[in-house]
Amino acid sequence: MHPIAEKIQSRFPEGFVGANEWRGDLTVTVRREALHDVCSYIRKDPDLDYDYMVHVSSVDWPDDEERFEVVYEVYSIRKRHRIRIKTRVPEHDCLVDSMTDLWMGADFMEREVFDMMGIRFNHHPDLRRILMPDDYTEGYPLRKDFPVQGKGWRDTFDFLNDPT
Repeated sequence: MHPIAEKIQSRFPEGFVGANEWRGDLTVTVRREALHDVCSYIRKDPDLDYDYMVHVSSVDWPDDEERFEVVYEVYSIRKRHRIRIKTRVPEHDCLVDSMTDLWMGADFMEREVFDMMGIRFNHHPDLRRILMPDDYTEGYPLRKDFPVQGKGWRDTFDFLNDPT
């Protein structure tokens, strides 16, 4: 196992789910309850020093019990290494802790995940829509069960149904 994954596993044995390294990229999967503690550890430990939030994203696995996966990719500018931290959440309880207190760069990216997938972030300073209109009620466009043409009023656009 990768030495950084071993450090995380030894520090958070109950929260550690697994690790994978592929082509030099390290991914560590943790339980949702341990996510913030693990991220705080990798941010504040001087040997790890993950000081830059690269990306926050999510994946929809509609057939899995824990349908959604939240993915944080962070980088250490001084140490020149990166890590992907993943956690899973069920559809009936789409809630994880926000990482904005550790990396301010997570702010807009968490808002995008909320807006497109419906995953809420505990303690986010401004969790509101960022891409869709505030009054949008048709669901979450990046979920795999969202219709390709959208829902409702889009069916009334004549040019969508015009065969020419």
